[in-house]
Amino acid sequence: MIRAKFSVQQISRSTYGHSVRLQPVTSGGEENRAFYAATPAGQLEMSGLKQEVVDLFGEPGSEFYVDFTPAREPTP
Repeated sequence: MIRAKFSVQQISRSTYGHSVRLQPVTSGGEENRAFYAATPAGQLEMSGLKQEVVDLFGEPGSEFYVDFTPAREPTP
């Protein structure tokens, strides 16, 4: 598993679905500086989200851990 820490940068709402854009954390404490050193750039965006899902992201600036777990075992 790989763990990263992202912050909400933008929440967009529209008639056709909502979207959330996150970027790696860059500051805000020792933990964030450690994550920034490992992941200095990037972006995650999810779109077509229902309002109930968007509400879970809170406001821009909210921080989340993002875990990447292989869907299957890697082949040698």
